[in-house]
Amino acid sequence: MTDLPTPDQPNDAVGLPARAAALDLLVAALSGRTGLDEGLSHPALQALSGRDRAFARALVMATLRRLGPIDSALQARVKKAPPDKVVQVLRLGVAQAFVLKTPAHAAVTTSVDLVAQDKGLAMFKGLVNAVLRGLLREPPDLDDPELMAPSWLHARWRAVYSIEGARAIAGMIAEEPATDLSFKDPTQAAARAAELEGEVLPGGSLRTFKRGDIATWPGFAEGGWWVQDAAAAIPARLLNVKAGETALDMCAAPGGKTLQLAAAGATVTAIDRSPQRLKRVAENLARTGLSAEVVAADAANWKDGRAFDAILLDAPCSATGTFRRHPDVLWAAKPSDIAGLAAVQSKLLDAAVRRLKPGGRLVYCVCSLETEEGEGQVAAFLSRTPGVILDGIAEGEGGSPAASLDDDGTLRILPQHAPGGMDGFYVARFRKA
Repeated sequence: MTDLPTPDQPNDAVGLPARAAALDLLVAALSGRTGLDEGLSHPALQALSGRDRAFARALVMATLRRLGPIDSALQARVKKAPPDKVVQVLRLGVAQAFVLKTPAHAAVTTSVDLVAQDKGLAMFKGLVNAVLRGLLREPPDLDDPELMAPSWLHARWRAVYSIEGARAIAGMIAEEPATDLSFKDPTQAAARAAELEGEVLPGGSLRTFKRGDIATWPGFAEGGWWVQDAAAAIPARLLNVKAGETALDMCAAPGGKTLQLAAAGATVTAIDRSPQRLKRVAENLARTGLSAEVVAADAANWKDGRAFDAILLDAPCSATGTFRRHPDVLWAAKPSDIAGLAAVQSKLLDAAVRRLKPGGRLVYCVCSLETEEGEGQVAAFLSRTPGVILDGIAEGEGGSPAASLDDDGTLRILPQHAPGGMDGFYVARFRKA
């Protein structure tokens, strides 16, 4: 589902319950790495009407996409920080007024009412009213790329990708992305482009600008396609699996790459440590009519002696490259996370190569913009792993942007490398001697 309500859902007509749900969702989103996903499944949100639920989600996403500039504007007007819940209400109020273009009276009144609902916070009604009305008189700049990401992340991007590169990355944060689809039969992408209001991208993904519930879109019920960012679809293509080959998808959930490998004719084993997340993999396999063995286990310590022709390791990572669809990751991530995740990635790479047949292919990828999880990880892996070589990726292979190809044949995909954007990824392909 896209972020914004459809045009027949004017956001000034949405009631206080939707805004209260948005408040709860924003608190959840900023509470940890999986907070937004957990908040979206909360019964209070699900109990809303479709219109109210869409508005609540759109409001939270609008707030998260411009959280840095919103906080900068608030800090200039609030000298002493109020309780956290009041801060969240102010953030939502600014996003309503300046991003969703809610009428000023509705943005202010509903924000004051949200605070008034909590007797312990009623004393802050005047503050909320004064701050929001002050900003309406002197509108803030919510599009400054220097403020879009946390300062520590922006500093890292400047150091690696240059000042201009960091600004280009940050400039993508506020943009609502289109929806990308992968097709079970790749020839159907062009055939169904018109009815899905989309265009076929290099590599075969279909980018659609439709809005609303994807379950109602043509081809969904028949299992003809699944939602998958165009960048996320590239690694599975680079494995070049053929009918009859065995393929292992390590850390498989939510399953888009498993579906790609199965659709290509491979005999697929999908492993993930989360039984809950594997339910989604199983549901997508059932809907699309594809088959794979689904295993709930820790991929690094999986007690199974099989070896595979092809292995795809989409490793757990900081996910900083997914901010276009998950802006909360920028604010939930911490500098200390990266080293810990890099250690997990190292163990998974070592486990993957042990399961690879001689001559087999391994594709390693992370949806991270951080070099410790990409370039540094691959250099360390090659230095400690004799008998494994980089299998260079060709320019444009798998639908990869030409600008993403590094000199060593790996891919560093940045969000601005394709018109309309794509997730940030690092991808490397290996071959076992």
